[in-house]
Amino acid sequence: MSFMEKPPAGKVLLDDTVPLTAVIEASQSLQSHTEYIIRVQRGISMDNSWQIVRRYSDFDLLNSSLQISGLSLPLPPKKLIGNMDREFIAERQRGLQNFLNVITTHHLLSNCELVKKFLDPSNYSANYTEIALQQVSMFFRSEPKWEVVEPLKDIGWRLRKKYFLMKCKNQPKERLVLSWADLGPDKYLSDKDFHCLIKLLPSCSHPYIYHITFATASESSALVIRTFNEKGTLRDLIYKAKPKEPFLKKYCSPKKHQGLELQQIKTFGRQILEVLKFLHDRGFPYGHLHASNVMLEGETCKLLDLENSLLGLPAFYRSYFSQFRKINTLESIDVHCFGHLLYEMTYGRPPDCIPTDNFPPAPSLSVVSVLESTLSNEASKTGMPSISQLLQMPLFSDVILTNSEKPHFKVPTKLKEALKTVKECIEKRLIEEQKLIHQHRRLTRAQSHHGSEEEKKKRKILARKKSKRSENSEEQSAKYNNSNNSAGSGASSPLTSPSSPTPPSTAGTSTFSQSIPPPPAPALTPLYPSLDIPTPVTAPSDDDTGRAALLSSIQNFKKGALKKAETNDHSSPRISCN
Repeated sequence: MSFMEKPPAGKVLLDDTVPLTAVIEASQSLQSHTEYIIRVQRGISMDNSWQIVRRYSDFDLLNSSLQISGLSLPLPPKKLIGNMDREFIAERQRGLQNFLNVITTHHLLSNCELVKKFLDPSNYSANYTEIALQQVSMFFRSEPKWEVVEPLKDIGWRLRKKYFLMKCKNQPKERLVLSWADLGPDKYLSDKDFHCLIKLLPSCSHPYIYHITFATASESSALVIRTFNEKGTLRDLIYKAKPKEPFLKKYCSPKKHQGLELQQIKTFGRQILEVLKFLHDRGFPYGHLHASNVMLEGETCKLLDLENSLLGLPAFYRSYFSQFRKINTLESIDVHCFGHLLYEMTYGRPPDCIPTDNFPPAPSLSVVSVLESTLSNEASKTGMPSISQLLQMPLFSDVILTNSEKPHFKVPTKLKEALKTVKECIEKRLIEEQKLIHQHRRLTRAQSHHGSEEEKKKRKILARKKSKRSENSEEQSAKYNNSNNSAGSGASSPLTSPSSPTPPSTAGTSTFSQSIPPPPAPALTPLYPSLDIPTPVTAPSDDDTGRAALLSSIQNFKKGALKKAETNDHSSPRISCN
């Protein structure tokens, strides 16, 4: 896109800080080599994914290009003989997956142009250095006093921001640096307000803001010229690096790095907090604090890249603070980023993970207190302190600032309203992104828990218990039904248990008045004494008492106890039961 060309309507401005993940889905063997089919995904949405095909030689080339970082990356070794064996291909695929995992989770490697082009060639195939040089040269045709000396290749981490060493023909001995950047996804200013604010930046005067010599913008990008500092940034001081060296070489695996003295930590920290408070009090959005955006002039820190928020560029630490829903304002973003900066100043390296509760020994406990308030688990859950609260903490409250320069940055009221709208839009996009990440994390956690081996074992045990209970219930139900069916096949009168007490015989009743009982029915015995079914207890009626007596007589009947009975008419003998 040309420098003076307006971006077409509907153009998608990528957020280059959104992490890419890569999974090797399959491999296919051709006649002389093997290809690996990789699924690449941007962010958390499965809809935003695509396939790429890479050979081992492509991985090897990427690994060679990344050696400038000084990191030892786990690329599987080459093999000349037997590299088409099925088992070897499977083993190599696992090794290549591990290699992808390392480069996509490393904060600096994952954001570098080499990795982006390898995983997403459709969006990162352009040569941004050439594009920037063409647009800068085109602009300076109408500004003959500026001259490009040389490009400063890859000194910054941003893909779409390029740097050039410059000089002014009116002052040929003064060395200048130009930064050119394309628009980002958080650009919400109108073209008119955008132009006005970019041109207003050189008028900003503050003892802790690095002065801007010249700034201008088009509808699609902006360029800013500053004095080139031979000593470099605060990060260059910490890592003992040269400013003109590539970013990966300077900061990925530095040979020398050292934290600052306690007095430097206190002074630099206080100066940075003062300028952040100055910007927020005037409604100017920042959100881009890190060690490479702090320039050093003697014992004074000066903030860089005020234009980033106007261009809508995503922050260096966005992939960190987008994980925490309590960091949802530009002030809380600056405070959280200050925690990262303070950690680097103290220990000479970035933290291993965020959030963290494990801080190595520090020069003062007051340093750890500030780190805990900005980087700990508790801080990520409850929220960040304000900049004013940090200034009142013991680490900074007793620092005396000697610089007497009076700050000045006058922004017209109309532009203040535009900046307020920009701030609200940036925060709204962040909150929406955090909400989606939070929902995705909860879903992933639930799926992981549901699919864990321990959870599978629990589900199997519960299923067995449920099945056993169901079988026992069916068995008892079947026995109960059989009992009812057997009871229904006997006499029509209700059955009485053999253990039921026999009612006492009526006194004065003559044995001659009783008739011979019928033989017992086979279905009446036995009465299933093994079945433990409760019998309802009711008050016996007269009929029930008679039936019980009859059953008792039948059960106690003995043939040998029969004897002859004599009658008065001597007609026929009757048998009596004793």
